[in-house]
Amino acid sequence: MKIGVPKEIKNHEYRVGLTPESVQELISDGHEVLIETGAGAGIGSSDKVYFEAGAEIVATAKEVFEAADMIIKVKEPQPQERAMLRPGQILYTYLHLAPDPEQTKDLLESGAICIAYETITDDKGTLPLLKPMSQVAGRLSIQVGATALHKSAGGRGVLLGGVTGVAPAKVVIVGGGDVGFNAAQMAVGLEADVTILDRDTTVMERLRNYFGAKAKVIRSTPAVLAKEIQDADLVVGAVLIPGAAAPKLITRDHLATMQKGSVLVDVAIDQGGCFETSKATTHQDPTYIIDDVVHYCVANMPGAVARTSTYALNGATINHARQIAAKGWKQALKDDKHLLNGLNVCEGKLTYKAVGEALNIETVDASTCL
Repeated sequence: MKIGVPKEIKNHEYRVGLTPESVQELISDGHEVLIETGAGAGIGSSDKVYFEAGAEIVATAKEVFEAADMIIKVKEPQPQERAMLRPGQILYTYLHLAPDPEQTKDLLESGAICIAYETITDDKGTLPLLKPMSQVAGRLSIQVGATALHKSAGGRGVLLGGVTGVAPAKVVIVGGGDVGFNAAQMAVGLEADVTILDRDTTVMERLRNYFGAKAKVIRSTPAVLAKEIQDADLVVGAVLIPGAAAPKLITRDHLATMQKGSVLVDVAIDQGGCFETSKATTHQDPTYIIDDVVHYCVANMPGAVARTSTYALNGATINHARQIAAKGWKQALKDDKHLLNGLNVCEGKLTYKAVGEALNIETVDASTCL
């Protein structure tokens, strides 16, 4: 199979679909790999390194899309990339379709087979291809939140861990999954006053056993959430409904009750955001202020630490890529029910129910495409 990796073009996106090591694995399997020139620069991997791994280096994304049977990316295809997709071509990347009707429309019209990292499952019922980026984003949420709290950035001018004689900042983390857990680890490590809100008894028990007295774990209700954010310095939105639009947990009215200069970091922004006032921002212009509350809503947070993110992501994605390349998409999906869960769009049909419900589009069962 011919596998193509274009350079990512989303704002300040430095990750790349395949590492040189992953290219070597695919080449050893007997496949051809085309890499757009400069695609790996953001992770410190030159064209020379990819060439030595066995890849063919091409000058433009157009050449990649025209030649490849399967496109491997990181972020959802941008409009100019979607225009280059063709019927029967495989797209293997993050999609996050639920809050993105334009992308969904374009992918349906392309006739391509679109497999989304974020909806592939495993035997544990988790999302293994989303997990590494959730871990990165969770840890980053505390770093960027701490920076947004600087007075020069519009924040309260509060140090997360405080100092002798001065109380630490209060950090409220909404959601105790992979993002929330990693955010809590970072915040606790910086000696902040940490509260984690969740509704799942099993999750709460795991968090309580792990953090002990270092973090408060409280069952989330609308009343509890409203109370906890009133004196929070930093609030991290870490909720996820697989493949679906994120619920709007903090409303515009809530902002009036929060402290001036407090910070909201919306890690769920790829799925539409879990704050009513969230709108996607970029690494170039990451924050905005509404009602004296700083909002950080960068839609590709892990791109800021591209090398760490790319290697973590490839560790999770490469095995499925090898199976698709070896067997073809139909047989690979027939053989693996978890990979089948990743099928979101198939030759003009929408195959992921949560996306259909979010966008009011009719869906078909993914198995009917096989």
